[in-house]
Amino acid sequence: MPDQLGTPLQTPLFQRVGLIGLGLIGSSLARGIKRMNLAHAITAIDADPHVCERVSALNMADTVTQDAASGVKDCDLVILCVPVGACGPLAKIIGPHLQPDCILSDVGSVKSSVVQAVEPHLPDHVHFIPAHPVAGTEYSGPDAGFSTLFHNRWCILTPPDNVVQSKADLLKDFWEGLGANVEWMTAQRHDLVLAVTSHLPHLIAYNIVGTAADLETVTQSEVIKFSAGGFRDFTRIAASDPTMWRDVFLNNKQAVLEMLGRFTEDLALLQRAIRWGDGETLFNTFTRTRAIRRSIIDLGQETAAPDFGRRSPDDQTDPSVKR
Repeated sequence: MPDQLGTPLQTPLFQRVGLIGLGLIGSSLARGIKRMNLAHAITAIDADPHVCERVSALNMADTVTQDAASGVKDCDLVILCVPVGACGPLAKIIGPHLQPDCILSDVGSVKSSVVQAVEPHLPDHVHFIPAHPVAGTEYSGPDAGFSTLFHNRWCILTPPDNVVQSKADLLKDFWEGLGANVEWMTAQRHDLVLAVTSHLPHLIAYNIVGTAADLETVTQSEVIKFSAGGFRDFTRIAASDPTMWRDVFLNNKQAVLEMLGRFTEDLALLQRAIRWGDGETLFNTFTRTRAIRRSIIDLGQETAAPDFGRRSPDDQTDPSVKR
């Protein structure tokens, strides 16, 4: 298929990039950095020895280590690719070892709490610029990554007020080099937006799948057998990494609870419309929400294929197909 990411850079943006956590996002970054020549070298850091062995076998990095403190020493860009609850403890470990003028970033789905947890552990000579690539699949581990994961997806940067703009622009260039579209937001705005677009849908998916599993009047085999409708799409979302999503909800509590309250109120209105046979309310709601789906497709964030989220047999070996 065509090279979606364009031509690799002649001159890398960074000397050495340190990636802490080589799951889906970290391994996709490693592949993308190598493919696009965004750094002279990559250091892969993961506490799990089995992950390190696999990263070495896949030749995704120039250096592979379990020691975060020593791994970051020569890096001019370090990215935390770990659950948001682990960012603070990691910052405490690596903070004293980050070189002067280093950029520290992350890929977490929550920003305000990460800033509060990370910043106290950083020396003044480090530039902390949080980031969130809005991309992913339900798969995890170093084998799950692919270089085009971020292509035509949004990456939200939430730099602090005192950011050195040249460093923020450099990180923007890095994500654009991976094919992402970059948006700037405050950390607070990011957390509210993602509570609506990502966190609440995941919470609903986990809850619906859990409800179906708990039903005594419908057997689990029937749920699985007849899941060709919307339930199958909910199971795809509910298959996401439980550690990551536990940390997301605990660290974006206020925004999620606010959106959950709004959702509950709106759900009660639909419940009332169904109970009283109010077809007009149901039709108007479904028409309005259908337009949202069309807008997402028009922006290139999804295809109009009726089996979105599920690859056809012809796509099974193509890692660039969105999963």
